[in-house]
Amino acid sequence: MNNFIDGHTILIGLMAYPIRHSMSPTMHNAAFQKLNLNFVYLAFDVDAPQLADGVKAIRTLEMRGSNVSMPNKQKIIQYLDKLDITSELNQAVNTVVNDNGVLTGYTTDGVGFINDLKKKGHSVKDQTVLVTGAGGAGTPIAIQSALEGAKEILIFNQHDEHWDNAQRNAEVINQKTASKAKVFDLSDTDAFKTALQTCDIYCDATGVGMGKLADMSLVEDPSWFKPDMVVFDTVYAPRTTKLMQVAQQAGVKFVYNGLGMMVEQGAAAFKLWTGQDMPIEFVKQQLLAKDAQDD
Repeated sequence: MNNFIDGHTILIGLMAYPIRHSMSPTMHNAAFQKLNLNFVYLAFDVDAPQLADGVKAIRTLEMRGSNVSMPNKQKIIQYLDKLDITSELNQAVNTVVNDNGVLTGYTTDGVGFINDLKKKGHSVKDQTVLVTGAGGAGTPIAIQSALEGAKEILIFNQHDEHWDNAQRNAEVINQKTASKAKVFDLSDTDAFKTALQTCDIYCDATGVGMGKLADMSLVEDPSWFKPDMVVFDTVYAPRTTKLMQVAQQAGVKFVYNGLGMMVEQGAAAFKLWTGQDMPIEFVKQQLLAKDAQDD
């Protein structure tokens, strides 16, 4: 493995705030070393006020690109030269590729969700998908599910800063795909319970279940679930969230955290930057080993 940095090393970044908790540097640097690629991936605390300068740095330093996370996924669009079709539909970017000074924005979060489900034996095609949240994760998950042939997308969100985005997501899905989307207020517990009991796949794309909200779940009653559905929490730290515990109590057969999605979205970005396939199983082993070391 290439364990050193030299004058030819190519830099890739991650710009978000806060971001020092991210597992992406561990993931990408492990993949670079495994494939003996002379790249290095570093995380940078870049909040919205510093974003314009951060994007200038991609060009000035001839970086190959950067990942982008909150609060920059939408704000970065104004500084880019091009968007791929998925980013255009999402109006959000999580991956920037620098081709000789031309910066193109991509969104790999939705692909990460779909690819992780596929590897676990599930398809969204002709299924009813319920998504809670319409932010940086919920938007690409809903839109990519529609692009992949989901029959119906049910979007539940609070009347917060993401409510208008939830409405926009449904409009995009209804106008640009063969799928049908509806938006509901998350405070409508009767509608939420009914949707959970009729959907095929439930994805919680909110931040509930992590950090200060680690002991919380949008679903507290196991009776709201049915055994043959898929319950997917985009949170991956902790590995077993409160939502997952409730689903397991209900006897749900397929309960997943967001680690696989995180790796799969990273793999899609890795391919855009390097042209090579990420060694996914090796990367997962490294992440789990780091978990054990940190514990």
